[in-house]
Amino acid sequence: MQINLKTLGCRLNEAELESWAEAFQARGHSLTDNLEQADLLVVNTCAVTQEAVKKSRQLIRRTHRNNPMAKLVVSGCYASLDEKIQKDIPGIDLVINNQKKDQLVDIALKELNFDSMPAISTEPGEASIFKRGRNRAFIKIQDGCRYRCTFCIVTVARGEERSRSEADIIKDINQFHQQGIQEIILTGVHVGGYGSDINLNLYQLINSVLSNTDIPRIRLGSVEPWELPEEFFSLFANDRIMPHMHLPLQSGSDSVLKRMARRCKTNDYKKLIQQARNEIPNFNLTTDIIVGFPGETEEEWQESINFIEETSFSHIHIFTYSKREGTKAATLTNQVDSSIKKQRSKQLHALTKTMRESFLNEQIGQTHSVLWEACNEDNVWKGYTENFIRIELKDSNTSELENKISKVKITGIDDNAEHCIAEFI
Repeated sequence: MQINLKTLGCRLNEAELESWAEAFQARGHSLTDNLEQADLLVVNTCAVTQEAVKKSRQLIRRTHRNNPMAKLVVSGCYASLDEKIQKDIPGIDLVINNQKKDQLVDIALKELNFDSMPAISTEPGEASIFKRGRNRAFIKIQDGCRYRCTFCIVTVARGEERSRSEADIIKDINQFHQQGIQEIILTGVHVGGYGSDINLNLYQLINSVLSNTDIPRIRLGSVEPWELPEEFFSLFANDRIMPHMHLPLQSGSDSVLKRMARRCKTNDYKKLIQQARNEIPNFNLTTDIIVGFPGETEEEWQESINFIEETSFSHIHIFTYSKREGTKAATLTNQVDSSIKKQRSKQLHALTKTMRESFLNEQIGQTHSVLWEACNEDNVWKGYTENFIRIELKDSNTSELENKISKVKITGIDDNAEHCIAEFI
């Protein structure tokens, strides 16, 4: 049987897709990028915003329309939140919610009467990441979240925290490394909460990964800033831990953070970032900001802008607040007018571009190691530094760099201030 996998949304969804791909292959089935040739279609949906819900619905409809003869399985956050999805969207054969998605492969094969092929499943198959043109792997370490930020529907969709065992995580990493993967990203809904249910923590997990794997590059997915122990940044003394973290701020105003039920005030965040920058050379900080949270006044917005500018991020994921039924924020009064949200979003985008250009200019003259991803038709190789700067290597005479790591010197930035230009040392 040929299987086509699609996903929207976060890195955790990507990690789940890779896990399903491996499990389908282990049962003797093959993956295909050609949707029209597939016997089984699997869509992993997202619901982080109303726009994500819209895109999820569109993807499900388009997937079925392009291959109406195939069986269609839908999972993910949108599928878990909307009980009427199978009635509302034609063509769905099976809905598997987030609580059961770890068993998605077994459930789909059983419920849809697809048999495994044991003789074939004993043979090593091509890894799913290579089939999708990837050279890094997302490793799911946990699911769910014990906190309830007032804007977040994902914690409702994903449920309580459930951590994977150290042994299973290390097994996955070593398997990907044997397949040629050079970089893994530890991801989850609440990465910093890893181990809360199995008497472990993220610090211990990373130490175990360092001791029991040889993967050259280890990254962290989004980590809530209040979860890091005092000794956490000492892990970065090992150069296998990449010096980049995505620490969601959401707002630079303490009064807005309180309404969001966030557990980190701006002063705490500031101290944390100062520590990271003092202890980790070339540390790169990125974050999330929500624009137009209910009740956000002009004064609070200016507080947020000032704090963001003072902290200086290389990149910001900007979310315009959208009302999500089932969250406490949806019940709050003083919803911000859409025109104000649009204006503030535009202002933040402009500030983000300025901060990014400044950060990239600071890299000029520095030496970095780059994991190369692909070469375009103009013979320009592209990849990422250890601190997650996109690099272009122009006029290279090297014919094959894909999935290799090499040292470069940053010589400039592109005209749009999106990435750096480099040359071999």
